[in-house]
Amino acid sequence: MAHMHDKLEQIGTLTTYLRDNYPTETNAFLGFLKEAESGKALDIRDKELINVALAVAAQCEWCIAFHVQQAARHGASRDELVEAGFMAVIMHGGPAYMYMTPLMQAIDEFLEQKN
Repeated sequence: MAHMHDKLEQIGTLTTYLRDNYPTETNAFLGFLKEAESGKALDIRDKELINVALAVAAQCEWCIAFHVQQAARHGASRDELVEAGFMAVIMHGGPAYMYMTPLMQAIDEFLEQKN
């Protein structure tokens, strides 16, 4: 059942490799992420819910795992996470609907871990 946890490990492995072998590009990207996320108008929970919707629309299981974990850590509920997923379905249609599957897997893994 740790499918989504495996995705997080893969992200860590990739990031370590890229930092070691391509530090300029990797650090520039990670620096941009930090700056983009530092705005004050939205709290981190809301930003992560937006990221969940975007991850579903982008059909990125690694992104879904990462952002569901972060949203759960910052207090997002199951219903909020599922609703964020449905916002992606509204904008992206059937393919996003199919990516509700890994979204539900990530919710199950990371909300269960939180309790």
